[in-house]
Amino acid sequence: MKVLIIEDEAPAFRRLQTVLEEVRPDANIIDVIDTVAESAKWFKNHQAPDIVFMDIQLSDGISFEIFDRVKIECPVIFTTAFDEYMLRAFKVNSIDYLLKPIKKEALMLSLQKYNSMKNIFSSSLNTNLSELVKQIRLDDRQFKTRFLVKMADAMISIETNDIAYFQTRHGVVHLVNREGRKYLMDVTLDELVQQLDPRTFYRANRQFIVHFGAIKKTHRYHKGKLLLEVIPSAEAQIIVSSEKSTAFKQWLGGG
Repeated sequence: MKVLIIEDEAPAFRRLQTVLEEVRPDANIIDVIDTVAESAKWFKNHQAPDIVFMDIQLSDGISFEIFDRVKIECPVIFTTAFDEYMLRAFKVNSIDYLLKPIKKEALMLSLQKYNSMKNIFSSSLNTNLSELVKQIRLDDRQFKTRFLVKMADAMISIETNDIAYFQTRHGVVHLVNREGRKYLMDVTLDELVQQLDPRTFYRANRQFIVHFGAIKKTHRYHKGKLLLEVIPSAEAQIIVSSEKSTAFKQWLGGG
């Protein structure tokens, strides 16, 4: 199995390489590329590999830009530390979406899916894309619809539609509901990202995950960043980086 890896972080590459060698000893990593520009150039000058592992945030942009520059006809497994690009990933020829740090069990499931879908990629990608999407459609994933939280000596259940945002400060995560009440959570934002529906919740930055319904306005901020105005107001500014601003606007618009 010929594998191309597009990744700009050396520790992430080494982790993927180690896990890949464990689960697929026959995997042959034919190249490692760390930029959008070099990736597009590579596809123009080389025969397509069997599969591509593609980080989303590269040093010179977002890897979706590669698809705008060249035609990629082999299956792709996206790797990223954040979950907000999932919907966009499934609009190109992605067969899976792995969150870093990549775990052995998750990679094994992805490669099993790859094996079961080889026949789809053996013919025209364009004519079979709808069939592909049916097999990996987001609707089949199970997301949490409520959270159990502590309130004094009691426990209460809060539905996700009643959540405005999650925020972390000094390593402590709080759930903030639509009325502005805060509840302590015994979980990290990284864990929450995997439990929440990315069509409804967005990881704005390392401190906040926001619900679509809590966003009142977005404001242009310094150097291409965005400042979110939410209801109820947050204790700290919620700023989306310039690198993530395009993806955020697409998410906000349902794209």
